[in-house]
Amino acid sequence: MKSSISPVRWTPPPAAAARHPKNVAVETVAMPGKGPEDTLIDDDGSVLTGLLDGRILRVSGDGKTITTVADTGGRPLGLEWLPDGKVLICDANRGLLTLDKDGRIATLLAEIDGRPMRFCNNADVMPDGTIYFTDSSTRFGVDEWMADLLEHSSTGSVYRLTPDGQVTQLATGRSFPNGVALSGDRRTLFWAETATYGLFKLDLTDPEADPVQVAGIPGLPDNIARGSDGLIWVAIGSPRNALLDLLLPKQPVFRKLVWQLPEALKPKAADIIEIQAYDDNGTLVHDLRAKHPDFHMPTGVRERDGKVWLGSIGTSSLASFPTPAR
Repeated sequence: MKSSISPVRWTPPPAAAARHPKNVAVETVAMPGKGPEDTLIDDDGSVLTGLLDGRILRVSGDGKTITTVADTGGRPLGLEWLPDGKVLICDANRGLLTLDKDGRIATLLAEIDGRPMRFCNNADVMPDGTIYFTDSSTRFGVDEWMADLLEHSSTGSVYRLTPDGQVTQLATGRSFPNGVALSGDRRTLFWAETATYGLFKLDLTDPEADPVQVAGIPGLPDNIARGSDGLIWVAIGSPRNALLDLLLPKQPVFRKLVWQLPEALKPKAADIIEIQAYDDNGTLVHDLRAKHPDFHMPTGVRERDGKVWLGSIGTSSLASFPTPAR
């Protein structure tokens, strides 16, 4: 049964000034399943990704060989390397998991203060194993992510998990916190907030610091990741939706009606690929756009050694393109 929503009024910021994104050509690799949400690159150039059905796949760098390495039994989203060589999996349904080289899945963190995580989404990891991660909503799970955007109740949080198991809430009342990335000196934490079209940062050296928005994203940002080029890469799931922007400040009943519409009539992600990259000062370095018949709605982005890989919950493919010159 579909959940009910209790929309909160919110006035979106003005749309960004006219943009002139650079067009790039992408290549795609078909996956044996739907929704490869994130990408993680191994030293040999192969790509790890997680599917809607719970499988974790390894895709060779040339895309010709695809193997199943594990199954979380949930919905794997963000993937990161841990210092011991294991893979950290943000499973929306099961929390923080680990995957070892033998394909064994273990639970690292499933509950916070006795509450099961509802929407464990993305993470980044310190060299000592400290994990920074997002739980995007306490109201809705991954299958009803659009309900959270329509409701705009801002129940998401950003957390830290230290190697001794201590969990600290760093920010709460956030509007669908999503991708996470540490600064180059690891003194600042960046995250994307899908529902407010923003890239935020938090000074980790100041316990009293508040989150600060450093950039406005021209759409719905999803996963972010620091590339080998030192930039923070941002996957933009879709440009801003004019209907959503129109409804957010108005009477909540309108969004309730939209939520009750058949899926075919609800707002959809645009049939386009948009990716941006920022430096640690929040300065836009790359503003990129592409189109491909087999790929849209980029939700994961990973730059490494001259190549950018993209994942998407809206397709059954991965995409890639060469890292543009700065």
